[in-house]
Amino acid sequence: MNWFEKFLVSLTATMKTPTNYGWFHLMFVAIAITSIVLLCVFARNVKDKTFRRIVLGCWIVMLVLEIYKQIFYATLEVSGDTLIWNYKWGNFPFQLCSTPLYLLPFVAFMKDGKVRDSIISFLCTFAMFGGLVVFVFPNDVFVSMIGINIQTMIHHGMQIVLGIFMMVYFRNKLNWKFYLKGTIVFGISVCIALTLNTIMHYAITQSFNMFYIGPFIKCHLPILSNIWSSVPYVVFLMIYILGFTAAAAIMFMIQYYIIKGVQKRKNGNK
Repeated sequence: MNWFEKFLVSLTATMKTPTNYGWFHLMFVAIAITSIVLLCVFARNVKDKTFRRIVLGCWIVMLVLEIYKQIFYATLEVSGDTLIWNYKWGNFPFQLCSTPLYLLPFVAFMKDGKVRDSIISFLCTFAMFGGLVVFVFPNDVFVSMIGINIQTMIHHGMQIVLGIFMMVYFRNKLNWKFYLKGTIVFGISVCIALTLNTIMHYAITQSFNMFYIGPFIKCHLPILSNIWSSVPYVVFLMIYILGFTAAAAIMFMIQYYIIKGVQKRKNGNK
């Protein structure tokens, strides 16, 4: 190997695969909780320009770490003293948890309006739920590569942190109409995933399964994997969409009533 190849290999350093609620997992849980508290307490009333900078900064961190993941986990293989470049299409970043990579720039740069509100609503509910599930139950997302474990925890942790922070920041906009706007973004995202799954299956690879809803590869998500095997595909897809829509609604309700309860309590103490 030359010096550059050795440098690349150094970025694939390994560790003992973390376990659920082991020290590695709990460390990032603590970091996420601390970040939520700090942002919601000290940044809930910042100017729009500052808010956009916070969102942009988080997006840059997520993007850099995703590029690292795509190079060193989805593409690079080390075989002795040889580096093999072979992209694994199954790791293409267009899952529910990858959507912030595409949507956060709109939050940072787009003028305030219905489209931006829809994106924010989606990130506060659907995307946050996706991040929360992985963050609370990492299960098979932990691997032996240090950098990938760090990327996983930071990425999904930021989904939760930003979701809650944006709900608090836009607390005066919260109503069911605001939530419903997010369902439109979810629907569009599902349509894009279905289209990509079909095109990629016939054109390039059979390992492509964005949002885990492709008709060609069994969904491996808990509960949904059993449904996929038990009912016709169309029924599975309907259950998937309705299930995530309901889960996102629950995320919205929990945050909504907590935020409104805190506001009411503050107003009552004045």
